[in-house]
Amino acid sequence: MAFNSKNPFLSNKRFSSNAVSRAEEVHEAKIIDYNQEMTLSGTINKTAILFLILCGSAMVTWWMAFNGMNIMIPAIGGAIVGFVLVLISAFKPNLSPYLAPGYALFEGLFIGGISAIFEAMYPGIVINAVGATLVTFLVCLGLYKFRIVKVTEQFKSVVIAATLAIATYYLISWIVSMFINYQPVHHGNSMMSIGISIFVIVIAALNLFLDFDQIEKGVEQRMPKFMEWYGAMGLMVTLVWLYIEFLRLLSKFASRD
Repeated sequence: MAFNSKNPFLSNKRFSSNAVSRAEEVHEAKIIDYNQEMTLSGTINKTAILFLILCGSAMVTWWMAFNGMNIMIPAIGGAIVGFVLVLISAFKPNLSPYLAPGYALFEGLFIGGISAIFEAMYPGIVINAVGATLVTFLVCLGLYKFRIVKVTEQFKSVVIAATLAIATYYLISWIVSMFINYQPVHHGNSMMSIGISIFVIVIAALNLFLDFDQIEKGVEQRMPKFMEWYGAMGLMVTLVWLYIEFLRLLSKFASRD
């Protein structure tokens, strides 16, 4: 599974050896009727579809929030269902054509809700977070495409280890705060908290390189067509994580004014 600060997700972003072997087994056994193979253009198209679904779904809770409706149930429910769908997809990548759109739909409810909450507190923050996420994505894509940043095995190990460390820290902080009056160091707007947010954003951005690399390798290995949805879903998970972290960082700066 994979992790983000609010709704942790981790390993679905990568074509793990387990996922790849399962996909190859399904493809070779011809259990499902996917005669075509994974392509880069197909993965890009699927990513665009998921992005549109997520944005459309986010507009629902956004509209509800600014019309005085209760958004907590759809937002929290969307986060939980989205998390479950990611977990299922991690073990059953052949179901990604069905699970990925569902993830985008339900995660959009969560994104719309949390965005509306931040926007109400700090007007203008959402457009800045969206812009920062888009710029980060494009910069990382350019660095990867022109091989300025190369995804080596050592690079993967460092990024995965850092991501797991962040996930573990968030999880432990959340559990501890449930039982005692404890405010994790990444909360608040202290310089330490801001520094942690910047570090997390850097690691989230580095995960984009892993996503690009795994999608490219999936195309080279001629994976079955359904892996386009799997790769697109993983990329969306990373972008959602990155966007939420930008929201958190910008809110810390805004609260210091």
